[in-house]
Amino acid sequence: MRGQLKQSITFADILNRLSPAGSITGAPKSSAREVISRFEPYRGIYCGTLGWIYGGRARFSVAIRTFFKDFSRDRERTYFGTGAGITWGSDAEGEWSETELKAERLMKIASGLA
Repeated sequence: MRGQLKQSITFADILNRLSPAGSITGAPKSSAREVISRFEPYRGIYCGTLGWIYGGRARFSVAIRTFFKDFSRDRERTYFGTGAGITWGSDAEGEWSETELKAERLMKIASGLA
């Protein structure tokens, strides 16, 4: 997909609006962001925008099931995020089981058992 950036819009504006991605938050995004900020005060890069900008070009993806370091919090620790897609018809226990399954696999990767 291609587009022409308006003069008044910066890449920082775009990145702010991309995070977290609509495929993560659902709609309306503004309400979802407010709820996420209430229950998850820290996500790090999880479900954020990962990519590059160079010479007026950019490529981005969504950072899910991604390991990351946050040196401002702890230089020794490695973090990851995981979750489930909660919808109107979701079963809370089923969503929690899905989250645990994803976390278990990431923990195996981190410990070298995968």
